[in-house]
Amino acid sequence: MVSLPITHMTLYKHGVGFFERRARLSGEEVELSFRVEEMNDVLKSLTAIDWGGGQVMGIAYATPQSREELLAGCSVHLDDDRSLRDLLVSLRGRRVRLILDQDEERIGTLLGLDELPERQPVATSLVSLLLDTDDPQPNPEKTRVQTLGLGRVQGVEILDERGASDLRFFLQTALAKENYRQVKIRLTPGEHELSVSYIAPAPTWRVSYRLVVDAGEGRSRPGTLLQGWGIFDNRLEEDLEGISLSLVAGMPISFVYNLYTPFTPERPVVEEEARVAASPVEFGALEGVQLEAMPGAAPSPMAKAAAMAFRARPDLAISREALEMAAPVTATGESLGELFQYVIATPVTVGRGQSAMVPIVSAGLGYRKDLLYNGAKMPAHPVATLRLKNETALTLERGPVTVIDRGEYVGEAVLPFTTTGGEVVVPYAVELGIKVREERGASRQMRGLQIKEAYLHVEEWEVQWRDYQLNNSTDQGMIVLVEHPRTAHYELFDTPGPKEQTDEFLRFEVSVLARGEAKLHVQERRLMSRREELLKQSYQGLQRYLQQGLLNREAYDKVAELLGLWEQVTDGQKRLQEAEQERQKIYKGQQQIQGSMGPLAATGKEGALRARYVAQLEANEDQLRSLEQQETGLKAEIEGLKQEIDARLKALQ
Repeated sequence: MVSLPITHMTLYKHGVGFFERRARLSGEEVELSFRVEEMNDVLKSLTAIDWGGGQVMGIAYATPQSREELLAGCSVHLDDDRSLRDLLVSLRGRRVRLILDQDEERIGTLLGLDELPERQPVATSLVSLLLDTDDPQPNPEKTRVQTLGLGRVQGVEILDERGASDLRFFLQTALAKENYRQVKIRLTPGEHELSVSYIAPAPTWRVSYRLVVDAGEGRSRPGTLLQGWGIFDNRLEEDLEGISLSLVAGMPISFVYNLYTPFTPERPVVEEEARVAASPVEFGALEGVQLEAMPGAAPSPMAKAAAMAFRARPDLAISREALEMAAPVTATGESLGELFQYVIATPVTVGRGQSAMVPIVSAGLGYRKDLLYNGAKMPAHPVATLRLKNETALTLERGPVTVIDRGEYVGEAVLPFTTTGGEVVVPYAVELGIKVREERGASRQMRGLQIKEAYLHVEEWEVQWRDYQLNNSTDQGMIVLVEHPRTAHYELFDTPGPKEQTDEFLRFEVSVLARGEAKLHVQERRLMSRREELLKQSYQGLQRYLQQGLLNREAYDKVAELLGLWEQVTDGQKRLQEAEQERQKIYKGQQQIQGSMGPLAATGKEGALRARYVAQLEANEDQLRSLEQQETGLKAEIEGLKQEIDARLKALQ
């Protein structure tokens, strides 16, 4: 079979690779082998082109069935330990030539194999054969069956084409690897320059960075060297020799579509009509950041220790120049719209089952050291950071970065995905010499009042504040950038302006003296409004508004008069309720009296008692008439008060 080696490989971050195989060859068929789990992606993307002028006639591959399913219709089944016995059993009813010992042979139709009970030698089993009539030994007038000992059989020649074909199919299927499938590309006769490309699942490539800081005296190029290494794996069943390699950053859309498994949709089953009756589911970056060193920015304790070690052994330190010479980068970058591709300029060789690292980034960048504090990300202490601008002309893929300062390891971080021109923030060490304590609170402050449409419209500030107390236990003054979260719809007040701001945070610059402390007080507020019924206010509340200057004396007096009128209305309504209660009490007494009068006689003592009940009922009626007159007067008074209140409310507007 003609070999078609891989010549190019592009690896992506979402678990697929693009592979191209290419070679000059002759013949009419090329076979490629793929893992079963790769077949859906291969069938989705495989492209074959003959650049030599020939044509691709078609592509064939094995139907996705298990070995048992493939052999279900095969008449031959052989066990690994008794293949001759199983072959003779499978060939029952087929013409064969049995090659026997003593240079004998028999030709006929195989009847079967009679096996003896267990523990008997296999060679003593009997093979039955219906001999052909042209055999020189049998009597032509009779059908002759001969029985032979299995031990005499030295070989079998299958004379039936179907039986021979089934045996070949069984052997081919048995030898095939269950986890792999073969794809055959059929070509026109002649010479070809064939390229085959496809995508297949592949481990995602990774990247790791080294960030070397050289800021010592006498340095010709103070700054940093950012060096990146792409890491990838060869999980193919072949060595990769001298291939071209590309590593793509970004997030292309990708998915698995089942093209490999045959699918037969279910159809409705229509039964014969029956003639019966029917039943009843990190730190943010800045835009346009300037990287000049911030005055007073202090290195971390780890960086200071590294500087001392650097001065002690300068010849052994890892420097920017040494790292550039040790691993020159030959990769170039290319924008692919939403993606970015690192093209490795030199051929890459990786053995089967091995992994490799290739340099993809090497650039000198300016930097700035800062101490950044964010209590949600690192409680109690600020973090020493290196802040760089991505001027590599490359998109930096996300990956770990090891920081070397003056020849020594000082920390590590995760470099975020950063496009060209974006800021890179590398927090690499905790500054334990600065301790930060936070306190926070909230309150409401009245802003103004307005009387409108019988309502008191209140405006007030909803205020929230946070104090940052910074204590410096070192002998060196430091500057800390405190990250304060931005809150939607809130504005700063009585607070110094931020030094920087990101989409999520405001950064305030705080200077802390050696062995000293500093405090940052941040206040934010938003305006809230509500309305309250004017007639539900209290004299105490009005007095407070007057004292705060939110109401003037004239407005206060007018509202107080309204409240007085409303109190009269409330008092009148209370008296109406009392009159109604008195009426119900009288009604109840009358019902009791009427119930007692029913059985009394009109004369004698009962007549006298009956007369007293009548007199009491007459007195009750007088009381009811008096209550009715009182209620009428109260209702008129209340209605008059309400009309006066409405008129005064309109006058207030």
